[in-house]
Amino acid sequence: MRISARFIAFLMLAMTMMLTSCQQTVGVEAEMNGLSYRVVTVDELQTMLEKKDFLLVNVHTPFEGNIPQTDLHLPYDEISQKLDQLPAEKDAKLLVYCLTSGMAKEAIATLLEAGYTNLWMLEGGTTAWLEAGQILETE
Repeated sequence: MRISARFIAFLMLAMTMMLTSCQQTVGVEAEMNGLSYRVVTVDELQTMLEKKDFLLVNVHTPFEGNIPQTDLHLPYDEISQKLDQLPAEKDAKLLVYCLTSGMAKEAIATLLEAGYTNLWMLEGGTTAWLEAGQILETE
């Protein structure tokens, strides 16, 4: 039995389309001042942490604890003075969180204004994280 090259190409195309359509988009797009960022749930963040490819930044002040694998604690109201602590590449993937989302939204505004384009935020912050039964690191 001989399978034609056309048939194999068709099968490969069909499989690619199926796999692409099955992939979930992580997060929901949000907009601020005409610029966009993504908002993720606790479940989505947990999945993202399995193959972490982003800088996780706690922007809450005062410090009350970090989500495990947090890379940096940078208070939301100090970000504009401490941009040198963040990647120089404006397309670097940054995910910020705070206690409930208010300070994180302010941090997102500052980062958008600074030119960052790949911003993410945890919806509900550490409050949602704890409500989902997760822990915070306090040291």
